[in-house]
Amino acid sequence: MKRASGILLPISSLPSPYGIGTFSKEAYKFVDFLANAGQTYWQILPLGPTSYGDSPYQSFSTFAGNPYFIDLNELVREKVLTRAECKAADCTHHPNYVEYGELYEKRFDLLKKAYKRSHISEDPDFQKFVDANREWIKDYALFMTVKKCFHGASWLEWADDIRLRWDYSVDYYYSQYPEEIEFYEYLQYKFSQQWKKLKTYANEKGILIIGDIPIYVAMDSADAWAHPDLFQMDEDRKPKGVAGCPPDAFSDDGQLWGNPLYRWDYHRHQNYDWWVSRMKHCYELYDVVRIDHFRGFDEYYSIPYGDETAVNGHWEKGPGMDLFRTLEHRLGHKEVIAEDLGMMTETVRQLVKDSGYPNMKVLGFAFDSTGTSEHLPHNYEKNCVCYTGTHDNETLMQMYDGMDKKTLAFTTDYLNNAHSTREEIKWDFIRLAMLSVADTCIVPMQDYLGLGQEARMNFPSTTGNNWKWRVGKEDLTKQLAKEILHLTKLSCRL
Repeated sequence: MKRASGILLPISSLPSPYGIGTFSKEAYKFVDFLANAGQTYWQILPLGPTSYGDSPYQSFSTFAGNPYFIDLNELVREKVLTRAECKAADCTHHPNYVEYGELYEKRFDLLKKAYKRSHISEDPDFQKFVDANREWIKDYALFMTVKKCFHGASWLEWADDIRLRWDYSVDYYYSQYPEEIEFYEYLQYKFSQQWKKLKTYANEKGILIIGDIPIYVAMDSADAWAHPDLFQMDEDRKPKGVAGCPPDAFSDDGQLWGNPLYRWDYHRHQNYDWWVSRMKHCYELYDVVRIDHFRGFDEYYSIPYGDETAVNGHWEKGPGMDLFRTLEHRLGHKEVIAEDLGMMTETVRQLVKDSGYPNMKVLGFAFDSTGTSEHLPHNYEKNCVCYTGTHDNETLMQMYDGMDKKTLAFTTDYLNNAHSTREEIKWDFIRLAMLSVADTCIVPMQDYLGLGQEARMNFPSTTGNNWKWRVGKEDLTKQLAKEILHLTKLSCRL
């Protein structure tokens, strides 16, 4: 990656009518904002359909797109919806926050109306899209259809015949629910249409998209249901172990993520076909891919299925460089960012180095009273991506406000900003990141706006109040773009 910079802002956080960010005209205006600010990258969170907890890192499919991101106004222009219908289904109660519960209740009914009026089965381009994506879309559409039949229950709780995918049962659901299955295919078609149009516009403006994928798939996903052979499951399709992280200074119980674990020996025997398909699909959506929890490729933490904490887990070996050599051989060189945060071992560090991928440094982790953090900019190497923060940690100003006296004293000394105003302090941090030796610098939109806890995206290991924050259209000013442009030029990132 060249010396450049970008902004982190999920699609859901864009200003947009009807309750959540979408591929609307406001998304195109944000691309214009990025271009005017001299940015090279727009980083987004995973684009997949969200499941329980609304996390983009727990998706019903690693291949499908989130129907919430479909621009309703575009469907109005296609005359399959009316503005009155869209307004009636509006879920906007506060312009800066998404109300996922109400969105779930209203949005799919509205999209179903659009589907029924679309006569999509008569569209030859739709049929071409389904055929081109047959490898995953049929299983996904069937999965979502059956899930609805079982009132949203996880596939692990379905009747045995369809849970175990007995042939006669699969045929039965295909024959009984053709319209429902086609509806989910239609949603993916519209998602793909609109996203590719937006990405093309961004690329033409000189903006590259950094996508984000979790290393694992969700347990309750079409991927796990349709391809149990890829995962550590028994004959009854029950997982043998699940993913997470061990206890540490932040959690006595560790983190229990619950994702199914890969059968890496099977993947290796198959020449990593599924991973090749997954990454190939990613590069149809993004220009650069950040892989979350890179450590799992070296060693992964296995927790017995059914445990309520991560205490009893153990480490097992991952595929290592064998996977990445195969991916490069079969797909050619691709841009990847290795998310190597958390407790790192020497073998993980070596894997990142051997891969050649840039790793991550986070300014929000840099400051403590010891002044010894590897995230302090004087410890960076060029081949890394410096973030002021991520979706999982505090905003810069939240971090600053929470500093104890010793940490604050060190930070003030390091930044040499004892006399800075609060507005200037925000820019002091960002300038530190932008002027660092790191080839790439990514700043969350919240940090450019100097926001605090109210704008935090996610509190790890919690549910119910995450992934909600949205930027206001009034925040994306010409003045802010001008200030970012100045700093971008100053740091030679343009």
